[in-house]
Amino acid sequence: MKERPTFPARLDFSISPSQTGRNPQPVARNALSLAAKPLVRVSPHSLAMDSSALRRNMAQKLAAQGVSDRQVLSAMGTIERHRFVDSALINQAYEDTSLPIGLNQTISKPGVVARMAELLRNGAPGRLGRVLEIGTGCGYQAAVLSLLANEVYSIERLRGLHDRARENLRHLTIGNLHLLFGDGMLGFEKGAPYAGIIAAAGGESVPQAWIDQLAVGGRLVAPVSRGASNGGKQALVVIDKTPQGLRQTVLEAVHFVPLKSGVA
Repeated sequence: MKERPTFPARLDFSISPSQTGRNPQPVARNALSLAAKPLVRVSPHSLAMDSSALRRNMAQKLAAQGVSDRQVLSAMGTIERHRFVDSALINQAYEDTSLPIGLNQTISKPGVVARMAELLRNGAPGRLGRVLEIGTGCGYQAAVLSLLANEVYSIERLRGLHDRARENLRHLTIGNLHLLFGDGMLGFEKGAPYAGIIAAAGGESVPQAWIDQLAVGGRLVAPVSRGASNGGKQALVVIDKTPQGLRQTVLEAVHFVPLKSGVA
């Protein structure tokens, strides 16, 4: 396994739209320090909401739905989801529903986030190694993943959402989470190989760049379109990269925003 890149402690990385080659270089932007610490209510967006009981109840419901991974349930019960939604929707933050976050994007249902995180972990006894998230969105799933992996790289193609995620996560200090602005279909080769790759958008196929950047022994979890004959409906797909090759498992139907290339 090649040596991972070293990152300054307080640096936010962006991929320039012009850097579409195989070795995109990080560009220093505004400093952003993110590291697992108790959450501090400093933002007016939090509305001083005490969500501890709501988070416990949400985690209990996820367990009743079949989520059994204790680390996933702990992470879901720790991250305050109401910090990542609009104030007008704050009362729905802990319901098992997707909510709009702007730019025709949504924050995934807690049940979907937990399900995909559990699939990604695949029963690992401890934290995963390096993980790549395709589609930062509002930053909620990235925050959850930061509690489940040693290092998380999360890439977003929409500048507005990238900036929003940075703002949503500013009240935390999570040193193992790196936010990037760039084309998620290219992945992020500088951080590869990854123990896990998770996508929050679905295309007709899994980009080859993701497969190339997945470590042998690693796992990829993503929604994939089942084709025009199925009305473009998506299914959750798990790809395991073994020494003998790729092993693909198609699971339940899901609905995610479409996977797109480029930045905007």
